[in-house]
Amino acid sequence: MPEKVYRATFSRLLSGKPNEFQGLIAIRDDRSVGITHYLFHRHCWRVENVCYLQDLYVDASDRGTGVGRALIEGVYAAADTEGTPAVYWTTQDFNVVGRRLYDRIGELTPFIKYIRPLG
Repeated sequence: MPEKVYRATFSRLLSGKPNEFQGLIAIRDDRSVGITHYLFHRHCWRVENVCYLQDLYVDASDRGTGVGRALIEGVYAAADTEGTPAVYWTTQDFNVVGRRLYDRIGELTPFIKYIRPLG
């Protein structure tokens, strides 16, 4: 990513504004081992907002140790605090390791994601 994207992302994460991204970081032995960020937004099929878990990353050496689960459960807890029971995320179909976790703590939906082509 270009540097301006990193700067904008962290500015949003640190803004404290309720309509901006929020984040969680996992620390083990004074070392950052994982991060996630999420966003609450309106939804046309619900009265309450929903929570989009946009990104989850766990250091390769800490995968399989519960860090990813703890981060997702932290997002679940934040959503519950906000009165937002619906949390959703996407992943790549070939993300075998991540999907083993997601299959245990989430529900696979039949949706397929499309995006606008760029360029």
